[in-house]
Formats: sequence, C-alpha cells, structure tokens
Amino acid sequence: MDDGKPTGPKAKWWSRPSAGRATQPEPEAQDPVSEGVPVPVPVPEDAAVAADTEVTAELSPAPAPGRPQPLHEPDEYRTPPYGGPGPWAPAPPVQRPMPTPAQGTPVPPLHSATPNGTAPGTGGGYAPPPQPQAPVSPPPQPQAPQPHAHQPHTQLPQPPTSHWLQYDPWSAPGQPLTHPGEPTRKKRGRGSLLVGAVLLALVAGVIGGGIGAYVERNGGITQVELPQASKDDGNRPPDSVAGIAASALPSVVTLHVSGGGEQGTGTGFVLDQRGHILTNNHVVDPAGSAGDISVTFSGGETAKATLVGKDSGYDLAVVKVSGVSGLKPLPLGNSDSVQVGDPVVAIGAPFDLQNTVTSGIISAKERPITAGGEKGDGSDVSYVDALQTDAPINPGNSGGPLVDTKARVIGINSAIRAADSGAGPEGGQAGSIGLGFAIPINQGKRVAEELINTGKATHPVIGVSLDMKYTGDGARVGEKGKDGSPSVASGGPGAKAGIKPGDIITKVDGQRVHSGEELIVKIRSHRPGDRLELTLVRGGSERTMTLTLGSADGT
Repeated sequence: MDDGKPTGPKAKWWSRPSAGRATQPEPEAQDPVSEGVPVPVPVPEDAAVAADTEVTAELSPAPAPGRPQPLHEPDEYRTPPYGGPGPWAPAPPVQRPMPTPAQGTPVPPLHSATPNGTAPGTGGGYAPPPQPQAPVSPPPQPQAPQPHAHQPHTQLPQPPTSHWLQYDPWSAPGQPLTHPGEPTRKKRGRGSLLVGAVLLALVAGVIGGGIGAYVERNGGITQVELPQASKDDGNRPPDSVAGIAASALPSVVTLHVSGGGEQGTGTGFVLDQRGHILTNNHVVDPAGSAGDISVTFSGGETAKATLVGKDSGYDLAVVKVSGVSGLKPLPLGNSDSVQVGDPVVAIGAPFDLQNTVTSGIISAKERPITAGGEKGDGSDVSYVDALQTDAPINPGNSGGPLVDTKARVIGINSAIRAADSGAGPEGGQAGSIGLGFAIPINQGKRVAEELINTGKATHPVIGVSLDMKYTGDGARVGEKGKDGSPSVASGGPGAKAGIKPGDIITKVDGQRVHSGEELIVKIRSHRPGDRLELTLVRGGSERTMTLTLGSADGT
C-alpha cells in the first residue's frame, strides 16, 4: 500500500436490467477514511465477472480511540438490515461507474441528477420515494491532529439525508416513480369530466344559436358599406348616345292600335306642334276607318289620335292628336348626306317596351327592298330605296325615328330581315339579327307633307307595265298590260321617250337594276316631274333615253 492508495482494482456495480424496475442503488452513509483496506466481498450471481473473482471494496478502518463503537460487529456478507443488498436481493439497475477518490470510497455529488439527467426539483423525470434508512452511527467527533503524524487527505462527510434516490428491495415490483417529497395526486373521476363536457357543449350551443339568429336577422354582425361614386350632374356630350337619347326621347311616342279584330303596337314621332305624328302604314292599318288609335308620350301621358292619311306603296301614315300642349317636334335631317359607317340611334317600343334606345351605324344606302304583300293582290306591297342599319330593330320599332349624332331624323324604321321566314316558334315575328331598314327621311318628308295637305300621296310613274316573271338581268317591259291593254301607255312618259314592249331596262341614272322590283324602287325614290336617264337593251343593242316622271295617286 503506497500513499493510501489500494493496490487492488476499484469496486464497480454491475447488473443486468430487470424488467419493470427503475430503481437506483441505496447510498450508504460514509465516514472519513485515512487508508483503504481491501476486504473480500461476495459477488452477486448475475454479475458480469467470474464467480471466482474476488472483488475488493475499500472500507473504513476501526474508529479511533474515543469514538463511539458500533452496536454490532461488522457483517461480512452485509445482509439487511445492517448492510447492503444481499446475494438474494434483486439486482440494482445498471449505473455508470462513479468516480472514486484516492482513498477508494465512492462519493456522490452534492446535487445528484435524476434518472433522466436533470437536477432534482426541475421537473425532469421521476424518482422513487425516499425509503427508510438503515441505522447510522453518529458522526465521529473531530480529533485534534497528532504531532508528527501522517495526515492523509480526507473527504468531507456527506449530510445524513442524501439526494440519491433510495432502492428498497422489499418494495412491490412495478411501483410508480415520483419525485422525493412529491404529494400524492388524486385522479379526477370520469363522471366530473363528462358533466363538464356536457355543460360546455350546452353553453356553446346556446351561444352559437344566439349568434346565428342575430346574423340571420340583421344580415351580419356588422353592416357592410361598399364604396360608391357620388352622383354626377347627369350631363352628357350632345353627340353621345345618352345625349342623343335625352334630346330625342321627348318627341317619340308609342301607338296602340285596335280595330276589325286586330291590334298592334308601333312607334311614331312628332312632326310639328299642331300634333301631327309620322309612323308606318302597317302600324295603323289594323284600325281601318273606324278603329281606335291611342298615343302614349315618353312622359307617360296618353291621348287619342285620328288618322290623317296613309300610303301603302311608301308604307307611311300620319295621325294627329288634339288638345295636347307642349309638343316637341323632332328635327329632320337630310338622308342624301348620310354616309355608310355614320353612327345612328334607333328609338322605339319593341314588343311594347317604350323608350327603348339602340345604337349602330349605317350599313348601306339605297338598298332596294319590298315589304308587305300579305293581302296577296300587291296592294299592300311597299317599295323602298332604304337605308340599312345594324342598330337593333324589332317588332314595335316600326315607325320610330333613326337619328344621327345631332338627334335629327334621317330615316323611319320600317322593316327587318330575320334569320328564318320571319315567324318565331309561337308564330310571332323573329327578332333582329342586325339587318334593319329605314325609309329615307327625304322621301318620308315629301309623303308626309302630301298626306297632311291632301290626305293622299302621289307616286312617280313612267307609264309602262313590267313583266314581273322575267328572270333575266334587268327589268323587261311586258307585251301587254294586266287587263289586256297596251304595256306602254299611249301618251305617257315612256311612250314619249320611245320605250317599246320587250325592251329591257338595265340602268337608271347610271345605276344598275337587276329586276322589275328594283326599277320600281328607283323610280319611287324620286318625285313626280323629275327627269331620269334610262339605259335599255333592244334587239341585242344598248341605247340611252331621257324621260320626265309622271304622277299617279297612291293607295
């Protein structure tokens, strides 16, 4: 033995892990030692060393004189309750070998860690409750140092109550681990948890139902206000659609006509302050001579109207209202100045929806069309050298104004081209497909003046009968008239110009005509007395002649 250091190997605790146990070895009260004495100690059966290997533990020597003596002799096998775990006791759990000081006595740290590596009292992991301690001898009294005596290095004594967790070999296996000194916790009954859950569900249901009812009744918890522009003064540029409509609408009226078992709706516009209103012939035709005509103004006022005159060949008519003041005539434009592509606005009452405004352009000029013919005898056929527009026009728009950007009338809306035969699935007229036709206002003005002044209109004529069955190019003069009379009236404009039966007229004032209908349209676009230049083919040769249009009363 040299300098108080043992010559044998240091003591170590070895064991196999035992299922269901998580205890630590019981610390022993240590005394200060001066010199380690090797003492043989039996090894447990499950130790990791050989059975014949003798393990030495460094024990304290006999107490010094004057110190209290133990009540019993040291137990060689350290059996309980005087010693450590016996060979028959369950093995302690595996621990890392603790550092051993020079004297050979294991010394635990003042603040030992809990099984999970945290300091006691910090809440990390669990430890078994403290177990009763074995009887411990009273601590030795400090002795005065002897002179000239060898003074070995000593270890301070540990407090009686160690922070190490205790291992109780007599405890029941599988005991739950707790922190030392931790109070026992009572488990809450499942009944109280269930009652609490039910109460919470009831309270939540009542609150949710109240909020839902409030939201349903009031439209939300808070009112929503969306941003909106302030109201402007309503003024629009005069040439805009809104400006044109504002200027023209007070002069547009809706007509409701009935008589003879028929009724219809159409549109018209005010011509003068005397109460004359221009519309289509087919609008007022159901009234006949004794029917009823009612006029509704844009402001909603209504008045009775009487028929002034009508003409089926031009499809125009004039009615008059009496006892109405403050009428605003709609200014008339000049249809000869209209160009293809000019913007236009159509106003009317399609399907009895009064004050309807649509817009478009002039799609074509001098478009020869024929309309009517329901009577079968040709007396109701109209021939119009029309203005074509893509402004939507529908049944009920008939007779309404087609105005330019200065809110001046340039045409009277009269016909549309439907995609089918003109009948809808229930027998009504089909709607607009962007092919609308209007009577030029220059022609309408002349006819309206004649109807107001004389009650009838005159038609320009050339004094010849045409073969309407001719399928070639141009208008062919017939061999005989309808009632067997000569096809070229004696003394008429055509006879004076030199036209003969069988001649084919191909041009009027240089414009090509392809059928008898087109020739009639071109002639009726002029006034009686106008001079025309005709180009015709006779016997394969082409010639030109000039004639002055005659006049005939219309129907």
